Amino acid sequence: MLSAVLVFAFPVSVGAEDTVETSAGAFVLYCAENGEIILSKNENQRMKPASTTKLMTVLLTLEQAAKNDRVVTFTDEMIAEGSSMYLQVGEKVRLSDLAAGMMMASGNDAANAAAISISGSAEKFSGLMNARAAQIGMKNTHFVTPSGLDDDEHYTTAYDMALLMAAGLQNKDFADLTYQKSVGVQFEEPREKQVTYTNHNRLLRLCEGCIGGKTGYTDAAGRCLVSAARRNGLTLICVTLDDRDDWNDHIALYDLGFSRLSGYRVADSEFCVELPCVGGESDAVAVMGGGDKTLVIDNGREKDVVRKIYLDSFVYAPVGEGEKLGRIDYLLDGEVIYSTPLTAVEGVAAHRVKKNLFQKIKELFVYG
Repeated sequence: MLSAVLVFAFPVSVGAEDTVETSAGAFVLYCAENGEIILSKNENQRMKPASTTKLMTVLLTLEQAAKNDRVVTFTDEMIAEGSSMYLQVGEKVRLSDLAAGMMMASGNDAANAAAISISGSAEKFSGLMNARAAQIGMKNTHFVTPSGLDDDEHYTTAYDMALLMAAGLQNKDFADLTYQKSVGVQFEEPREKQVTYTNHNRLLRLCEGCIGGKTGYTDAAGRCLVSAARRNGLTLICVTLDDRDDWNDHIALYDLGFSRLSGYRVADSEFCVELPCVGGESDAVAVMGGGDKTLVIDNGREKDVVRKIYLDSFVYAPVGEGEKLGRIDYLLDGEVIYSTPLTAVEGVAAHRVKKNLFQKIKELFVYG
């Protein structure tokens, strides 16, 4: 009986001859599918992130809005300098609208309003930001402000911001919002006010496959940009910090990454067969494959991946629910690059044979 599950990491890397000259003080091109860095410079150097900070504030705000998209009244303490969605004291919008104002217009007022509404103060909200950063694995990050306005203790790295963007894309509300070129906000008060905010992320228009991101700028931080793009069945994330030519640098980095890498979709959750079961209370057991996954392979090699199914022609009862009965291997150049288990959907008990009187008397003489 086959039961072992083998998982192999298939190394895919950009060669030394493949490089992109950027203007960034630090950058990283990161693969969201396998968590690998494709190309980078100073990716763990602590730097100021400016308004790319709002990726964290938006994520936390949308998570709260999913539970209770409450109405927020804008107050004096929420006023902030810099970029704005132009909220006025006394106006009312929902938490989800504040997230839109942050992602589209990079509203510092929206970031303050969300932080104070959720935690009571920007200082307390920074505690939520840092707790989530630790959860995501952002080991060289410390947030102080919800907006990204400069503070000596407010810092992150290109690599950490790539992890944040990857985490954000796992949230459907976040992924849907960051992809929008513009969003209309209907105010709760005054009811007649409606404003359309345009996304500052020009890559949505300039870069093939761009699915979102966030801009940022202060004099101290320089131009900062976090973005994500999807091509070849693969999602890549690019982060540049202190980069005067960020639009072009992101496009060049994506062109390089996607010229080398592709995604191969494993959809084994769709695999389901009835396997004959001998000696069971049921004549068959349903067998299903494991979860779906995208494998990262060299671009153009998708047709070279070989899928092999290992499953016996029948199985003996009893069979436990979730018992591993086989596996599916994916091979490239004869080597296994990934494997998923085939397991029983439900258990099948062994068939209990009813004994007649003579069989029971015979057992008494044999075992008595």
